[in-house]
Amino acid sequence: MDTRAAMQPTPRVLDTAARPASVDIVIPVLNEERALPGCVRTLAAFLDAGFPLPWRITIVDNGSTDATWPVATALAGEHEHVHARRIEVRGRGAALRAAWRESPADIVAYMDVDLSTALDALFPLVAAVASGHSEIAIGTRLGRGARIRRSARRELISRGYNALLRQGFGAGFSDAQCGFKAARARVVRPLMDKVEDDGWFFDTELLLLAEHNGLRVHEVPVDWVEDVDSRVQVVRTAYDDLKGLARVAWTIAAGRGRAPVAARPEPVPWHPEAMPVPAHSAGAVRGGTARSQGAFFLLFSVVLYALVYWLLREFQGPATANVCALVLAGAVTAVLRLRAVLFVVVNHALAAAALNLLPPGAGRPAEAGAVVAAYCLLLVIRVTASPLTRD
Repeated sequence: MDTRAAMQPTPRVLDTAARPASVDIVIPVLNEERALPGCVRTLAAFLDAGFPLPWRITIVDNGSTDATWPVATALAGEHEHVHARRIEVRGRGAALRAAWRESPADIVAYMDVDLSTALDALFPLVAAVASGHSEIAIGTRLGRGARIRRSARRELISRGYNALLRQGFGAGFSDAQCGFKAARARVVRPLMDKVEDDGWFFDTELLLLAEHNGLRVHEVPVDWVEDVDSRVQVVRTAYDDLKGLARVAWTIAAGRGRAPVAARPEPVPWHPEAMPVPAHSAGAVRGGTARSQGAFFLLFSVVLYALVYWLLREFQGPATANVCALVLAGAVTAVLRLRAVLFVVVNHALAAAALNLLPPGAGRPAEAGAVVAAYCLLLVIRVTASPLTRD
């Protein structure tokens, strides 16, 4: 479809004096002197060929030590709509925070420098925000209709991580870490004041807080091909993400996740003669409340399990302490309609296996770490069966 033709104003239908929304596409880079030129030239050519909205490309060098910055400035001089800036703080989150705060555009977006995501999804991504339908739009590699090529390890980690978000936080989005997102600038700026992370976890934290504040997140299925030359350290990133999730869970559970953003109004019927069901009997639960409860449960359940195990080890062996801790934590999960008996049995087996792998005399901290790791692993596996906070 010719998107330029589709967006041409029609007489007596569209206001030709209305200014179209502008888009600033940010490309955060760190030591990407090789990949950057091909990325910018390909993206600029694609946008020139038919993107229907005013656009700008912003390269943000966040602490590169190679020739990335000279390459970025040369590209900015080569293309009229390419802008380059440099910050000394490393991290994708820091780069996006700096660029999105100061962008003059109505819509801020970003994509990874390796162009792993097919560019034909860019206009559908931006259109969901430009139309006012959603405050944030994201590409998803895990949604229905997405087509991806990536290693089994990255696939497993990605699915497990996003399942944990759905289980622990009741997240409505399917892919937090896809490097392909857009947002309404005036909405995302106050939200970023609540985001603490400057690295890879920035995306997840932003999305969790967005849904907690009642904002709508739209998903676009994408075609995505893994670049084996990617700078992402998958295991280290996954570990940092888990630490970030614990922090965000505490923030939301403590009531500190609210941002000064305008709440989306309640849905109303468009037909003038409609007779809608009363709001108090609709049975809907606000996303923010459900996610608060899910975050609180996840944090409380893990902390309770670890605390009970630690205390019982004063006078009980590892196996007995593990069973007692699981029974108490399992009671909490049973309230939320998990298969509690199976949960306890399987976790006891995992914990026993973890304890057997420890060397003799490893000590109580090592034991506690092993059994808590087994408990968290089962939570991740368990999430694909039934979401934690939904009926």
